[in-house]
Amino acid sequence: MGRGPLPERDPGPGPRPGEVDPAVLGALLARHGWHRRGGARGRYARWTPPGGLPGTSLLVPESRDFPDSGDLLGEALLALARSAAPSAREVLTGLAVPSDEIRWWREVPASRGAAAWPAQERLRAAARATLLAGALAARARAGYYGARHRRAAEASLERVLTGPGGAVSGGHQLTVFVPVEDGRATTAALLRALYALRDAVDYQRTTGGMEAFDAAVAAGVSRELTDAVVTLVQGTEGARMALAWSPAAGPPPGFSTRPEPVEFTPGDLPGLREAGARYVRDEPSVPVRVTGAVVRLGRAGPGGPGTVRLRVLAGADVAKLRIVLDEDDYRIAGHAHLVGLPIRVSGRLESRGGFRRLTGAGGVAPVRVDDGERDRLLKSLQENLDFFEGTCGEGACGEP
Repeated sequence: MGRGPLPERDPGPGPRPGEVDPAVLGALLARHGWHRRGGARGRYARWTPPGGLPGTSLLVPESRDFPDSGDLLGEALLALARSAAPSAREVLTGLAVPSDEIRWWREVPASRGAAAWPAQERLRAAARATLLAGALAARARAGYYGARHRRAAEASLERVLTGPGGAVSGGHQLTVFVPVEDGRATTAALLRALYALRDAVDYQRTTGGMEAFDAAVAAGVSRELTDAVVTLVQGTEGARMALAWSPAAGPPPGFSTRPEPVEFTPGDLPGLREAGARYVRDEPSVPVRVTGAVVRLGRAGPGGPGTVRLRVLAGADVAKLRIVLDEDDYRIAGHAHLVGLPIRVSGRLESRGGFRRLTGAGGVAPVRVDDGERDRLLKSLQENLDFFEGTCGEGACGEP
């Protein structure tokens, strides 16, 4: 998903009539505002789109028990594909990829109304940040993650799909489809965290105390989530998020069939910002023993301590680390880099800087790897040889 707003993604080929459950199709039509206009009870139902859009009417069988059910489903899917109703695409997406749906709304005053495209980009950025906070909470609990777990969390959101863009909603509404297969843990963690965050904000506004935010960390609330909600609410009269479970999968254990939406207003912003700062300030450093490949070395002269950057292979849930090493450990790291071996080093991940720095580092030792991994590391070194020579060519990496 990268670091930008949520992109629009093609859900791929539409569902085939033989793969569609009529009950799921009916549930999705009702969810997206289609109106049931009668039909033979127990056999089929006639559905029309929201807003009275002319020219679209679906005849949907109640079950597959009748000989013409396959034909009716095929005709209904074709009509949806040709429909001008924005909700038709959302129904087809829900059928093609069984997904939990999350919908965001931003209430922007008309006097401060912005162009649809920038407004939609802001909304997509807030939606992505919110989903990322949920994906992080699904992996661990922390008041502040920084770089920890970010790679895995971002990778888990690669299959997220979005609804119609800003031209349709005016930039104030967005629907996201999170596939149940890869994303159910994220949607469940996010919903739990949003409820806990709402409760903590209410407590803070009523009592002035911040302790509810501390307790909310156990439910998945974090600096990343407070920042996402601040982005969503800024410049609005209020914002709302609602989650609907996949009709095909149903709700996960312990959750309501129809979860209540969660709302935030500008009056919540001071508490959210204070909580975010508190989470960063209070998150402790973490003792780790990291294995990583050296990707950069540098120091001021031919002797003394130096700085090493590692691509982390194991031992910490971050992608890269910056480490300051004494002269002996720095020389070991340089030798390991030259021969294509990773190193192992102990220290503490510091929350300052987003857990991208290891302090108190020591005990550096090369790590033996199999021939295939060593060849891959050496190839990476050769591809970056010009940079390495520029850094180490004047003795900055220690004598060989």
